[in-house]
Amino acid sequence: MNDDSRTMKRIAVKMIRYAVVVGVTMLLTLIVVRVVMTRNTSPLQRWHTYAPDELNIAEIDRADWIGYLNAEQRVFEQVRREVVDKLPVTVKVTANRYYAGSPLYPANLSHDWNRSFILEPDGEPAGVVVLLHGLTDSPYSLRHIGQHYRDRGYVAIAIRMPAHGTVPAGLAHVRWQAWRSATRLAIREARRRVAIDKPLHLVGYSMGAALALDYSLDALDDPELAPATRLVLISPMIGVREYARYADVAGWPAMLPPLARTAWSDVLPEFNPFKYNSFTLNAARQAYLLSSRVQQRMNAQENAKRLNELPPILCFQSVVDDTVDATAVISALFAKLPENDSEVVLFDVNRAVHFGPLLSVSADTTLKRMWPAGSQRYRTIIIGNPSGTADGVIAQVIEPGDMQADTQPLPLRYPASIFSLSHIALPFPETDSLYGSTPDSSENYGVHLGALALRGERGVLVVNTNMLTRVSFNPFFPYMLQKIDQYIDTPEGMPLTGDREKQQQ
Repeated sequence: MNDDSRTMKRIAVKMIRYAVVVGVTMLLTLIVVRVVMTRNTSPLQRWHTYAPDELNIAEIDRADWIGYLNAEQRVFEQVRREVVDKLPVTVKVTANRYYAGSPLYPANLSHDWNRSFILEPDGEPAGVVVLLHGLTDSPYSLRHIGQHYRDRGYVAIAIRMPAHGTVPAGLAHVRWQAWRSATRLAIREARRRVAIDKPLHLVGYSMGAALALDYSLDALDDPELAPATRLVLISPMIGVREYARYADVAGWPAMLPPLARTAWSDVLPEFNPFKYNSFTLNAARQAYLLSSRVQQRMNAQENAKRLNELPPILCFQSVVDDTVDATAVISALFAKLPENDSEVVLFDVNRAVHFGPLLSVSADTTLKRMWPAGSQRYRTIIIGNPSGTADGVIAQVIEPGDMQADTQPLPLRYPASIFSLSHIALPFPETDSLYGSTPDSSENYGVHLGALALRGERGVLVVNTNMLTRVSFNPFFPYMLQKIDQYIDTPEGMPLTGDREKQQQ
């Protein structure tokens, strides 16, 4: 080896050592910063540290519906014994859903919607729908849509995803593959209950929408997976924030028990009987892995020219969404679809609310940025009030291949009290007892979160008001049901034409 070679080798070794030192230093710095950030935050409670024994992925794959319900019952019994019955006196307060004396305790309510359920129609079923809820959520989030399907003659099957509806600690360990297995189990049960010639709809909300799409992409290659005839996606988790890719790194210090708090991005009061407020970094990581897989599967099936075999997709999305990447609904999903009668319904911000300089430029222009140039292969419907009046709600319908919108007035109103919809609002009507602005008085779930008028002095409420100001109901929910009815009423293989749309206005 000559002198030049030795010199180059020494330089290379030094550079590698330097890179390793820099990398380790940066990683240690990030870990120290993460530990410091969580030092003065809320302490972990019993529901953050105890996780019940859910079925593992292999067990879910082997289970039937009854077996899954039996395992679910055991999980809820474990939560009662190990969390509810062991709460210290300091957290036995009415604002805690895990306190048995609280009006928010799910077992005290008229119905515990945290559990999987099946709704049966009167008479012979016209079809079957599988309802897949979102991350940190429970089957409650799709119960209104499930009841609507039931009233239209469908069997409605809603499955509780593993690590949901019990304690947020479950989200510290769950893997997205368990949710995929649960999805497949629910669809197996759907096909067992309803004849193969009857329609099978999949309705997914947020994470559930990603699972519905993931299943349908897999069904293109696997003849053992019963194909859906229609997909309804609500606030779909097609893309998530980029930071979620590295969420597990931020939680590494949690391997040391004294630093367990670093595994959580949010440790918050649990006052919602059907949804977690606390959030683990692992949950963010699993959301990223699932959404990334969906995008990869879309690309693979596009390259294989198989996307034309997907069922028509009806999608509802708020143009402003702080949970998922709303633009990915267009760029990573609809832009890749063939012309198969799919349609996306976009809910614009409230143009009648004049916030002037308080409205961010990003929110004000999101719709323009989402709307691709040129004609598209799918139908686009934009719901909003571009005239700037609360009563001037219209649907701008752009048919596949067209450039111009057909404007259709709607008998709806954009409430002056809200400036936009939100990720969490779409599946709930204004009359929802928990989230609605005019809650149904025949139901009582301990609190009316959507009806709270948050004007008063600081420090009065036991929760941070930021958790309650996000709109939790959809004033355009009747329109959503109307669009779903079109999918129910249109036989498989028949087009959903623009003329049909006009006839129903």
